[in-house]
Amino acid sequence: MKSSTTKKIVIIFFLGTLSVSAFFYFYVYKSHRNITTETVAFSLSAIQLHREFMNDSEANVKKYADKTIETYGKITSLDLENDAIVLDDKVFLKMTDKISKDLTIQQTIKIKGRFVGFDDLLEELKMDQCIIVN
Repeated sequence: MKSSTTKKIVIIFFLGTLSVSAFFYFYVYKSHRNITTETVAFSLSAIQLHREFMNDSEANVKKYADKTIETYGKITSLDLENDAIVLDDKVFLKMTDKISKDLTIQQTIKIKGRFVGFDDLLEELKMDQCIIVN
């Protein structure tokens, strides 16, 4: 009698450990998002986006957090080494691919990317995984 009870406990413990291990494995190693194939949740200019955050940054961080956004504006800064662009001195964009050397300051472009957050100190919006949409 004791032997069968011990076997049941060992089997239940083993299955429980296996289940927990499988859960953590699939949680930790889940596939990454592909922003290029995601549908856009919001589409607005860099200036409109910045204006919304100046009015109520906390509510808008919740509204846009981790969402795919399409924004457009004039390039005010290009960092070819770090693959970063700044639109209208308001939105910092970390690009997925290398930035084309054909891009110029004051050129208007449309970008699709993931909204990361708002820097209160610099009053700058941040996006990553960005691609140029045309």
